[in-house]
Amino acid sequence: MWFAMSKKPVDQRGAESLQHSSVLAVRLTIMVKSAVQVRLATRDDMLRPHSDAQAHRSITATIPAAAGTNQLAAPTSSTTVVDPVTFIDLFAGLGGFHVALDKLGATCVFAAEWEPDLQALYEKNFGIRPEGDITKVNLSAIPPHTILCAGFPCQPFSKSGKQLGFEHTEQGELFFNVIDILRALRPQCFILENVPNLLKHDDGRTFARIERELRGLGYNIRHEKLSPHQFTIPQIRERVYIVGTLGDMSRFAWPKTSDEPTSIKTILGDDGGKALPPRVLEALHVWGEFLERSKQSEDRELPSFPIWGMEFGATYPYKGPTPWQLVRTGRIKELRSTKGTLGHPLRNLGTSDILSALPSHARREQTEFPKWKQTFIRQNREFYARNREWIDPWLPKIQDFPSSFQKLEWNAHGEERDIWQYVIQVRASGVRVKRQTTAPSLIAMTDTQVPIIGWEQRYMTPAECARLQSLESIAMPESPSKAFKALGNAVNSEVVRRIVASLLATIETKSTPSTRGRRDDGH
Repeated sequence: MWFAMSKKPVDQRGAESLQHSSVLAVRLTIMVKSAVQVRLATRDDMLRPHSDAQAHRSITATIPAAAGTNQLAAPTSSTTVVDPVTFIDLFAGLGGFHVALDKLGATCVFAAEWEPDLQALYEKNFGIRPEGDITKVNLSAIPPHTILCAGFPCQPFSKSGKQLGFEHTEQGELFFNVIDILRALRPQCFILENVPNLLKHDDGRTFARIERELRGLGYNIRHEKLSPHQFTIPQIRERVYIVGTLGDMSRFAWPKTSDEPTSIKTILGDDGGKALPPRVLEALHVWGEFLERSKQSEDRELPSFPIWGMEFGATYPYKGPTPWQLVRTGRIKELRSTKGTLGHPLRNLGTSDILSALPSHARREQTEFPKWKQTFIRQNREFYARNREWIDPWLPKIQDFPSSFQKLEWNAHGEERDIWQYVIQVRASGVRVKRQTTAPSLIAMTDTQVPIIGWEQRYMTPAECARLQSLESIAMPESPSKAFKALGNAVNSEVVRRIVASLLATIETKSTPSTRGRRDDGH
């Protein structure tokens, strides 16, 4: 489901929220007559659809003396007062957290985003200008708030990167800026988002450190891996969410997931997208021919492992020392009797040419290939040996393709082998083919990595990708390239909304004596 979003300036929204809460309190007071304090939001209220968002802005309110005055009634005892729910949005990007919390009636009081273009777009969408580099923001400039939101950079922990973790020069330590803010401002709760590999990074030691830091500040925390497709949004994009509260975590429950089937057709528009360039069309037609020829295979199904076409016919050693290690240690003769990419002989090549004649994944400066790579190489060579009768006539057609077009990931096992019936994405890991049920996981994409709608032979549009992230209600960067990159870095706002709706139930109220005759302007 898609939602409309309020775009009123922050101060105006906050003022309207307080006014709304006071008026509602008066009406309820008339009904109960003797009530001194009016509760405006219970846990059940918070879990109600966002159409009741305004009732969430102020959880409780004191009772005005009379309508049309700015005086508050003199209470006979202490009243419980909770400020409107406020939040800060760190590493804000497009504002996925903002969209989610705005639907729940919360007000953003501070944001930080280091890219100038996204700062301007955030201000256009939400009426608040984010600060820049969070490492240079003075903690005293950050207002008190109820919830801290942060999708701290995932690149240091992602499988697609070097996985330097906290040692990442530019981004590895940004998590500790979040810790500094939590320590100084003590918000009642927080929500953090990152790639699922964060849990396994450095054999689990990275996440153990994160847990220690957060618990050391007095927060009760939980974490879970969730994906949009579990909430009927047609994208499989698993992320780890970490929530924490100073309150009672027993009140929190992860949102209920669904096994309901999804279809990417539900988010496609009628305007069409960019047509595929000739080189991409050629590569997909060639792999389409591969799929047609594969029907001759004795194997009932295509392999579940990635198909590395460049390994077909190759015989270079992949166990023990790598080709790079053999060259480095003067054992190049052991390579000259073997074959490289697509079975090309290495015997007549000079030292500088031998490595370039190998598949790109075999040129790494490693002394030994990791076990997973050895397994993939072995599986591809065995597959080729069983099927070379129909592969050999086809193999020369991929010879001039770049590495990414020489690999295929077939994720439609058991389905008809027609490449144009599926959703396709060209990644460094190869041509990925998926069923129509979901889109590939959006990443910080280049134009060539945008998902392809096979049956329409076109790329998806920024608007369609925005729907996959539940961000269709806000403006996107005017440049499609920048829009795709930003969407790949964004959080899914609907997943966040469902988590925070439950997290709000952990917020603890605090009793404070009210001052007789206090004005609502604080005087």
